[in-house]
Amino acid sequence: MTLGDFRGRWIVLFSHPADFTPVCTSEFIAFANAQDDFDALDCQLLGLSVDSLPSHLAWLDAIRRELGVTIRFPVIEDPSMAIARAYGMLDQSAENSSTVRSSFIIDPAGNIQSILVYPLSVGRSVKEILRTVKALKHSAESSMLTPESWEPGKPLFEPSSCTFDKVSMQDSALWFYRLKEDRK
Repeated sequence: MTLGDFRGRWIVLFSHPADFTPVCTSEFIAFANAQDDFDALDCQLLGLSVDSLPSHLAWLDAIRRELGVTIRFPVIEDPSMAIARAYGMLDQSAENSSTVRSSFIIDPAGNIQSILVYPLSVGRSVKEILRTVKALKHSAESSMLTPESWEPGKPLFEPSSCTFDKVSMQDSALWFYRLKEDRK
């Protein structure tokens, strides 16, 4: 499997420090519970850690058996830390994966649109990652800008005028802050 296999779809590639850890387990459960929401956006979830395939399988089975949650998205093994280093998740001199808790939102053309990095001690917000995918996708489809904490159906910004002549012709001093209703 390569990222190219998912070309044409949005991707959330997220790494976690280690299998069988409480914060990572809580994140995997949250991603699994939001799987249908990501699928509705044609967004592929891909987990990544430096643990081995047998470790992944045992951990995912324990989550299913003990917590009643089935993980349906692929989990990539990266024991050499090559992928983590290539994506800048680890310093080139890192000897372990303790700093790996990154999320990459990748557009259908394969371009990274968002990078979120969390410390080892803080779990990421799957709800915020889902909101960000929705905002990025909507903005790409409509060429509108999304305000802070935007959700579908809320007003959007028109791109601002970019020349002095266009700005001077505006009827408002707030030419740079014009909300419009979401037409989608």
